[in-house]
Amino acid sequence: MAQKEIYDVVIIGGGPAGLAAGIYAKRAALDAVLVEKGVPGGQVCLTKGVENYPGFIDISGFDLSDKFYQHAKSYDLETIQDEVTAIEPGVEFHSVRLAGGEVLNAHSIIIAAGGTARKLNVPGEIENFGRGVSYCATCDGFFFRDKVVCVIGGGDTALEDALYLAKITKHVYLIHRRDEFRASRILQQRIASEPSVEIILNTVATSILSDENGVRAVALKNTLTGEERELPVDGAFIFVGFSPNSALVPAGVKMSASGYILTDDKCETSIPGIFCAGDLRQNFAKQIVIAASEGCIAALAAARYVETKKAGGKLAALQPK
Repeated sequence: MAQKEIYDVVIIGGGPAGLAAGIYAKRAALDAVLVEKGVPGGQVCLTKGVENYPGFIDISGFDLSDKFYQHAKSYDLETIQDEVTAIEPGVEFHSVRLAGGEVLNAHSIIIAAGGTARKLNVPGEIENFGRGVSYCATCDGFFFRDKVVCVIGGGDTALEDALYLAKITKHVYLIHRRDEFRASRILQQRIASEPSVEIILNTVATSILSDENGVRAVALKNTLTGEERELPVDGAFIFVGFSPNSALVPAGVKMSASGYILTDDKCETSIPGIFCAGDLRQNFAKQIVIAASEGCIAALAAARYVETKKAGGKLAALQPK
């Protein structure tokens, strides 16, 4: 690829947020490039079925991701498959360094690097992702209607999703490695009063067991007695934390204590011209439709930023807010 002097926008990440940003950036006639180190679509590609994205009653994560990608490519969005190693803010322009040695300069950057659900790292977990193992109750809970599932974790998300699954499934086992939950008191009270939820404390999952139909049980070990047993379940929902992919976030960008980027309502960070959309952004919920909508907002805001910058407008002296 011939090195361009300066892009209007560099989009980092090819998930729903990044691809939506690419679509809207091209529709705004921006000279845009999207950088993705893996397969376009991000984590959505690994999701067996998506039933809550408007317009699609039932579609596989791979097919939905491909539709996002093909839509973006229909506008001739330039894409680069490479890993971003650094983001370097500047006054006249910002720079993005790639593992292959290339440096992309741009008036604006949209960071859509997403995040990753933390794993138990036990046998059978990755192998059964999409076959009974899930990291999102609102995404996959419907598939387990009137079935028996377990929720592994002890924080707010684990308890919230256990309550959510209790309305859908036949029975929920809530498994936590300690003798008390980290979740808020009100959630603990609600869990204690929910007859469909059975609490198992001081216990860890040592493996996920499956057959040709998917998950059939989880192997458990009591951390106090060492007792081991198998718990028959149809699905295992794992909520042991979510890690935002924040390693690339440059100094000067304000972040939450848990590592999420803080932005204004235009998805702009504390450094003018650098925007964030999707799961890396501090927001209310992690859903495909939310990530895509934030990609749209970030691209429209970036277009306005670039237009004003090129017109010679004053943008707060391009200093961090």
